[in-house]
Amino acid sequence: AAHESGNAHEFTSEEAREAGRKGGQAAHESGNAHEFTSEEAREAGRKGGQAAHESGNAHEFTSEEAREAGRKGGQASGGGNRGGGSSDQK
Repeated sequence: AAHESGNAHEFTSEEAREAGRKGGQAAHESGNAHEFTSEEAREAGRKGGQAAHESGNAHEFTSEEAREAGRKGGQASGGGNRGGGSSDQK
């Protein structure tokens, strides 16, 4: 095979990204793309974050970034009181 004879083309990261994009696009167009469940997506994200931390490539949030992310998450979830009780302060 090409690898054994030393004639295999080595993809640059850009070529690999483009090949992956085209493959994913073709899979979606033909109806063969994998549709993640929310549980599968959550697990994939957890594994990716774990790998990033282990390799030292994870983004380290500043306290301001964390506060902003929490604020946006609260807005997206409706911002309601999760405690179940009244939110009225007396």
